[in-house]
Amino acid sequence: MPNMRKDSIAIINANIVNEGSIFQGDLLIKGGRIIKVEPSIHIPEGTQVIDAKGKYLLPGLIDDQVHFREPGLTHKGGILSESSAAVAGGVTSFMDMPNVKPATTTRELLAQKYALAAGKAYANYAFYLGASNTNIDEIKQLQTGETCGVKVFMGSSTGNMLVDDSQASGGYFFPMSSTHCNPLRRQPND
Repeated sequence: MPNMRKDSIAIINANIVNEGSIFQGDLLIKGGRIIKVEPSIHIPEGTQVIDAKGKYLLPGLIDDQVHFREPGLTHKGGILSESSAAVAGGVTSFMDMPNVKPATTTRELLAQKYALAAGKAYANYAFYLGASNTNIDEIKQLQTGETCGVKVFMGSSTGNMLVDDSQASGGYFFPMSSTHCNPLRRQPND
């Protein structure tokens, strides 16, 4: 995991945008997690204080379609570099597409991608599994929490993820009556 601070941080005097309102207040972070958002907080001894007077503090964004290109296409970008850039821009969670090399079309490749991100991602993350003309059985075996979704390319695509066979596409759409999303994987606090 990228080097992250473990100590307490207080952001004070911010214009906090949260749950449909804007108010002046403070935010306390402990162990990498927000633990308090209030108009005025008690700041524990040893806490790093950031005075945000006159500045706005907004919730992190979720980018539900990124192309971080890892594995196999890291000359275009990778999990470490792209998640770092995302966090710098206010994105705290991302969902990465499956069109990499090899394409993420099996549960095994999906598990490998999660393992790869565990040591590199600066943000919370999830990965899509890619559909193809031949992996409907793989998709039917998915368990809750394994993926944030299944990406079905029905037009031009990279690799073997084009679903252009009518029998295959019927196998994806007709038996599926609902869609389930898993929560993003959070970065551990250690």
